[in-house]
Amino acid sequence: MPARSKTSDAEIVRAALELLESRGAEGFSMADLAGAVGVRAPSLYGRFADRATLIDAVEVEQWCELGRRLHAAATGRGALAVLTRQARAYRAFAKANPAAYALMFRIDADRSEAGQAARAAAVAASLPAFAALVGSHAALPAARVLTPFLHGFVSMELAGAFRLGGGVDAAFEHGVATILRGLSRAGRPTAPPRRRRPRRPP
Repeated sequence: MPARSKTSDAEIVRAALELLESRGAEGFSMADLAGAVGVRAPSLYGRFADRATLIDAVEVEQWCELGRRLHAAATGRGALAVLTRQARAYRAFAKANPAAYALMFRIDADRSEAGQAARAAAVAASLPAFAALVGSHAALPAARVLTPFLHGFVSMELAGAFRLGGGVDAAFEHGVATILRGLSRAGRPTAPPRRRRPRRPP
């Protein structure tokens, strides 16, 4: 196979993502990736120190992509509507990239500064809507209420765990709506008690 004159890091990461989704995280080698982009394997090591560095680059790009999708879903008015669209975008992303999604939540990963920044940027896409819903002081705690539901739901869905019948889409919508309504009610400031006027003597 003739080598391409130029192969960008972005092309290599995209090819690695395709191999990841088709073969799994351990299902391809650097030689396989080199063949996919039309270069020799040693050329890859001039761009990525090793396979672990390449996998980290794939993870960073996927966090960036998730952030882009969440930002795109943040248009329009109404915090509830925005967060509902972002929840749907989150689920759609995970279902479209199941292997990469699992990679993004590796527990034992030692993430780089770029990885941490990409994760933070993705989370930040939803914080304005949470702030509008519950107040800026409670935006991050509120995000930490909805996010575990989203992650747990899509992880079980990807694993084929919902086998008791019923509509999975309807269950997802119900869960998101219930959590957001609860957060909305909990985040509303309570009105101070009305002071009673002293009763006049008869």
